Amino acid sequence: MKNILLILFLYLNLYSSEFSKTLFEGNCLACHNIKTELSAPSVIEFKSAYMDLFPKKTDFIDFMSMWVYEPDEHTAFMPDAIRRYGLMPELGYDLEMLRDIAEYIYDTDFSNQ
Repeated sequence: MKNILLILFLYLNLYSSEFSKTLFEGNCLACHNIKTELSAPSVIEFKSAYMDLFPKKTDFIDFMSMWVYEPDEHTAFMPDAIRRYGLMPELGYDLEMLRDIAEYIYDTDFSNQ
């Protein structure tokens, strides 16, 4: 019984990680390239800025998901990016989905991609 529960737990954990990766790749990469700026700051650039401000995982996820849910230039930490690209549009995504994506971003090392 313990082995079955362990396998189920590992499967669900892997599925959740892959689902978050799919959400990230299917939504964020349309504007945010991993390493280079296209029509928005690169993932490495904005992740670095947010990690400096919010090194604790829960704070990072909370702020990033809420900001993307309701972008506001007054609460933005990258005003140069807003001047360069404009304010990120409201995307209409569910807050829980944004939290999953923010967690994936926090947990992923993009430097070798």
